Amino acid sequence: MSRDLYNEFAEHIKKIDILGMAEHKVLAIPTAMIDPNKRNIVAEASAIQVVVYNKDLISPEKVPNTWEDFLKPELKGRKFLIDIRPHGMVSLVAGLGEAWVKNYASRLKDQEPIWVRGYARALAAMSAGEYALHQQANYQSCVEVAEKHPKKSIVCKVIEPVPVRLIELLGVTISAVNPYAALLWLEFQATPTGQRIIDKYEPLKSSVYGPGSELAKVTEGKKLSIDKWDSFAQIPGWYDMIERAFGLPQAEKLR
Repeated sequence: MSRDLYNEFAEHIKKIDILGMAEHKVLAIPTAMIDPNKRNIVAEASAIQVVVYNKDLISPEKVPNTWEDFLKPELKGRKFLIDIRPHGMVSLVAGLGEAWVKNYASRLKDQEPIWVRGYARALAAMSAGEYALHQQANYQSCVEVAEKHPKKSIVCKVIEPVPVRLIELLGVTISAVNPYAALLWLEFQATPTGQRIIDKYEPLKSSVYGPGSELAKVTEGKKLSIDKWDSFAQIPGWYDMIERAFGLPQAEKLR
């Protein structure tokens, strides 16, 4: 299911009380993975945003330790990358509030960053030594590039609050021929075995709510900022708010 069109997709999902089944141990799915309002949709995975840097181009002590550190004078003037699709910034709204994120986005714009789109392309350029620092990128994308780098120069740095978004939103369609088999499939993906498979092959997109999952280990003990279920309807508006604060061009609506 698309996060951007969540409510529209939800109309086509069979009304099965998956949350109730999980609460009564009929299905072994952590209840935090399940939408508490619709009760029939499961987020089997999650994505976290991290700071990425090339240690051959910038020393570790100069890399930001907080999100506000990107506003320092020494990082002004095309010193770091920002993706114009601000996934992590949207997630920060949950933990820091709309006003803080809007102000932060506006001040990031004043830093005159390098605007990019797409983590694969941006991180490949960083791996090639073209750029030193990325403000926020997917953890799984960073690790994949870092592991392949011949000199191991790409570093994925976790900053708190850690931006987390719920992904792989799954439900059983109204037209499902085998709805109970589908429920067992949803249950399997939430088990430690299923989460290990997601970590291995996605890779590293397991749920922060999955016991023993890699993302649960990475975020353990850290302050998280999760755009939870209640905020899904607001997410498209938050993207628009942040992009406007970035000063990016807006598409004109045709009358």
